[in-house]
Amino acid sequence: MAKKYFGTDGIRGKVGEHPITADFLLKLGWAAGKVFANENHDIVLVGKDTRISGYMFESALEAGLTAAGVDTHLLGPMPTPGIAYLTRTLRAHAGIVISASHNPYYDNGVKFFSVHGTKLPDEIEEEIERYIDSPMTTVESSGLGRAKRVVDAAGRYIEFCKASVPTRLDFDGLRIVVDCAHGATYHIAPHVFSEIGAEVVSIGVEPNGLNINDECGATKPQKLAETVLAYRADLGIALDGDGDRLIMVDHKGEIVDGDELIYIIAKSKLEANELTGPVIGTLMTNLGMEIALKQLGINLLRAKVGDRYVMELLVENKGILGGENSGHIICLDKTTTGDGIIAALQVMAEMQHTGKNLHELKSGMTKFPQVLLNIKTKAPLDLDSNEAIQKVVKNVEKKLGNTGRVLLRASGTEPLIRVMVEGQDEDKVTAYANQIADEVNKAQSMGTMDA
Repeated sequence: MAKKYFGTDGIRGKVGEHPITADFLLKLGWAAGKVFANENHDIVLVGKDTRISGYMFESALEAGLTAAGVDTHLLGPMPTPGIAYLTRTLRAHAGIVISASHNPYYDNGVKFFSVHGTKLPDEIEEEIERYIDSPMTTVESSGLGRAKRVVDAAGRYIEFCKASVPTRLDFDGLRIVVDCAHGATYHIAPHVFSEIGAEVVSIGVEPNGLNINDECGATKPQKLAETVLAYRADLGIALDGDGDRLIMVDHKGEIVDGDELIYIIAKSKLEANELTGPVIGTLMTNLGMEIALKQLGINLLRAKVGDRYVMELLVENKGILGGENSGHIICLDKTTTGDGIIAALQVMAEMQHTGKNLHELKSGMTKFPQVLLNIKTKAPLDLDSNEAIQKVVKNVEKKLGNTGRVLLRASGTEPLIRVMVEGQDEDKVTAYANQIADEVNKAQSMGTMDA
């Protein structure tokens, strides 16, 4: 059954445009409450990132849940992985995250976690959708839900993160820069890293509701790189607005992406005899990572783009490590979902264990040149059935042969078509990507004229 509202990562869009409106989220809260109440689920956690619309949507969800007879525990600003952790440890029956992750402040969204701290199964999302499309009712007054604030939520999650690395490791003397993207980790990440002994320089920790992900964080790590060099830091850590993405910077100011970080963690776990199953990447994972892992005797499997699909393959293949080059990294031996702070701690632990800096740790992997172009769309475009686009793609694939790849897809979270070309020659890769992008733009303009 095709879902009407839920995408690959919950429900997301521009604030004020359906379905990201107060009235829809009121109905969504009620629908979710009806589903959880039907399963005798009577406590739901609600957390959010720092974008200004979060206050409005928090109130709407709370009202809907209350009308359905479900108690709501409000976490306030909290990273997405922190909400997953607290859902599990507080024995709540679901967790709701109000966030649009790495998107600008004028977007927002809602995603859910199950009682186990994992994404909801499709059948539960489909049941919620059925209630959304039915008339809203309110339980008897005696059965209305209650709401309260969880005052120690941040402290609980900070301790959990710290416990993911051995206490015997000494991080004293390590100077790091932490960029929290003015997002949900602003009051958490600096404490985690300072409390394990590191000297912390914090940036992106002054959220005002409008500056989340604005020229900072995991999607824009240039400011982090500059700050690392300015403070002569040992490394930099960039998180995104909801804390589930991680990009790092080495002491030379060079960016270390998700693929390189997964490689470092995989090698560390292999040498500690802790790696089980294959490593899971995506269609976007760099060929260089696949080759480097193969040299270590580690198998890489590729999922569709999206941490949901990475998780599915991890569970199916009994793996513990996977993620995306964008910085979603899942360490299933430590937690139940992608977690930027947890992943950063694993990399730092390997630095302390080996005595090597981040630049040295990433040197075992050589990335292939990869060009990614994002093309804004105004209307859906059927990429597979467009003969002109497919002709260009097939021609590029023929030229690349076995030493490169082409990936053309519509984004699951934004109105974009993504063009990715990878190969050994950067100039050729760039030219090929532009050829495909030009054909996509031509198809869009023709579609507009036809309309």
